[in-house]
Amino acid sequence: MTDPIADFLTRLRNAAKANHRVVEIPSSNIKKEMTRVLYEKGYILKYKFEETTNHQGVIKIALKYHNQTKQCAITTLKRVSTPGLRRYSHVINIPKVLNGLGVAIITTSKGVMTDKEARLLGIGGEILCFVS
Repeated sequence: MTDPIADFLTRLRNAAKANHRVVEIPSSNIKKEMTRVLYEKGYILKYKFEETTNHQGVIKIALKYHNQTKQCAITTLKRVSTPGLRRYSHVINIPKVLNGLGVAIITTSKGVMTDKEARLLGIGGEILCFVS
């Protein structure tokens, strides 16, 4: 697997389209931080980090669905920066997702955060993905 973050996003996207309640994803530190951001912004219901025998671990994510329409809270997940073409942005040029309704997940020198938090801190970084 050459791009673990793209695999993370693809597993979430596929689980949402298949209306699964829980998805299991191999763990890494960046994936844990991305999961934390998704939880804080209300895109997932809950998550749990579990250790396995191979010491890599697994992230179990419970997806959030609307009660009446049964539609997943995550409608689009788009990978921006890839291993072949990294996308870095200065704080002035950080894009807004759906005019501020969506979230861009950015990795900065201060850690993984949303585009709004990065603008408040006045720092730029690598744009990992767009979520809406």
